Amino acid sequence: MTQAMTRGDQQARNTQGVLSMRSGGYYSERTAGARIAINNALPMVRAALPPAPGAKEPLRLADYGSADGGTSREMWYRLIEGLRDAGDHREIVLTYTDLPSNDFSTLFRTMQGLQGDPAFAYQKAFDGVSVHGCGTGFHSQLFPKDSLDFGFSATAMHYVSETPCDITNHVHAVGAVGEEAERFAAQARKDWERILLARAAELKPGGRFLCVNFGIDEEGRYLGNTGGVQMFDMFATLWSEMRDEGRITPEDFDRATFAQYYRTQAEFTAPLLDETSPVSRAGLRLVSAGSRHTRCPYEQAFAEAGGAMSAAEFAANLVPTLRSWSETVFRTALSGRPAEEAQSLVDLFYRRYEDRVAADPAGHAMDYIHIVLEIEKTSV
Repeated sequence: MTQAMTRGDQQARNTQGVLSMRSGGYYSERTAGARIAINNALPMVRAALPPAPGAKEPLRLADYGSADGGTSREMWYRLIEGLRDAGDHREIVLTYTDLPSNDFSTLFRTMQGLQGDPAFAYQKAFDGVSVHGCGTGFHSQLFPKDSLDFGFSATAMHYVSETPCDITNHVHAVGAVGEEAERFAAQARKDWERILLARAAELKPGGRFLCVNFGIDEEGRYLGNTGGVQMFDMFATLWSEMRDEGRITPEDFDRATFAQYYRTQAEFTAPLLDETSPVSRAGLRLVSAGSRHTRCPYEQAFAEAGGAMSAAEFAANLVPTLRSWSETVFRTALSGRPAEEAQSLVDLFYRRYEDRVAADPAGHAMDYIHIVLEIEKTSV
């Protein structure tokens, strides 16, 4: 369990026991941008997994950091559909991995068509497909050595295994300065090497890992910062206003530190391009790397609607997608308070965000910036 830290305390804090997306299907239902970005990766997934009619060995796949599975469900459905249509009838074992706090119950119901839209319930639609869950974080090795054909991860591996310190001037590493920024960068380097070494152990020779991860592109853009209002700056502004009003304490403010780090493409590729690194010696090689910008679907719909959608309606659509993955950070920061009081403060925080957007919607959006990496395991 995460322990509270006093203001200025620089001791690392393990966050894996409390991090989770909002449950009950809320996350995937309100995160259309992630679903679009994942669906756009389908051609690369298909290229890595061509049909093999007549093959007998089961096809073993992994979806790392999957949340409730809803954002990647269509992508996996389309992949399996293509394999079956091409005469590839291998058994498929797809394992979803996430932290023990994850909503696996919703995931299993969704894949069987028992919750949400059943259109892409591939476990029900196709024979020979098994769905498993793994409640261990992706910083560790999760599968036996040389057993995995293909691993996929989207919008997940920006999470660090532990928060190296609280950020005292902001809520996210993108706004950190000085030693706090350096500590997050060092933690991210350490974690990325761990992640890659774990994947190197799990993948079969010739197996591939496709990572569609939040990062900072060549123009300095990142999630919610592609022009206009910067989303994480708005988080910090609203949270600091509640501190200055006395609604939350300075310690509450500091504890609302996202356990995230957005790497640049250079930071992602460094251990893969260094032939002397432990990652390269473990057999991983970089196939391709590049950045992708996915426009916020809620802002796009608002722009295309013209006067048919009010600013209040736009705000009511946009803020829940921000809340679906960020609420746990602010709620956990208030964990020392009675549950109803903490929830009331969190509700006020997001209501104020919605009010800001409704009052002046210009520049508000959550565009996605991903660094896309295709990595192969070679014979060592």
